[in-house]
Amino acid sequence: MHPDLDRAIALQKLDTAAHDAQRQLADEPERTRALDARLETAKQQLADAKERLAANQSARREIEKEVAVHQGRLSKFREQAMAVKTNQEYHAIQKEIGFAQGEIKTHEDHILERMLEADELTAASKRAEKALADEQKAVDAERKALAAELAALRASVDRIAHERAALVAQMDRQVMAIYDLVANRRHGIAVAEARDGICTICHVRLRPQVFNTIRRNDAIIQCDSCQRILYFVPAAAPDSVGQPAQ
Repeated sequence: MHPDLDRAIALQKLDTAAHDAQRQLADEPERTRALDARLETAKQQLADAKERLAANQSARREIEKEVAVHQGRLSKFREQAMAVKTNQEYHAIQKEIGFAQGEIKTHEDHILERMLEADELTAASKRAEKALADEQKAVDAERKALAAELAALRASVDRIAHERAALVAQMDRQVMAIYDLVANRRHGIAVAEARDGICTICHVRLRPQVFNTIRRNDAIIQCDSCQRILYFVPAAAPDSVGQPAQ
């Protein structure tokens, strides 16, 4: 293979790897925000569960206050019933007593409903607490993994930069100029494989004579359409089957 073609292929692999690493590094803020959002969601779910439980308890206290009011009225009416002198007064007091008893019964039923609801809300709050603890543990683990991944990516970018500099120093300046020009115009892809008479990037069919020249890999040949430097990968030799007879 032509030395500079071999170097151009290696350079493209380095540049592609560097681009992928840089893209992953650039995604770090978004990935961090996603982790923050997951944790915030779990925290909000717990806060909502506690708020519903607190609202239930507050509503129950208000109902208990109403019960206390009606119990006070009931006691008052019962005392008054002891002092009535006419049937009319007696029936009026009994009516008030009945009303107070009905109100107490209704409110006590509501208290029971709130108590049953509180049991469900307490269980939901505990589930939300566990979910938050589990999510915190998972997010912490993912943050640690992300930090290790980013450190590896930064180390990879540094290593690639050193390898690239060494490789560029060995390349012919004219070939390097072609590579840089095409890479700048073609989104960083300056080298492409030619296969079955076609440039595998732009998918334009190559002239037969050009493709035959490319197959030898002994010259810098550019695609007539996209101008990328082309190379050919020979088919692997088939494995021999069986052993020769003795």
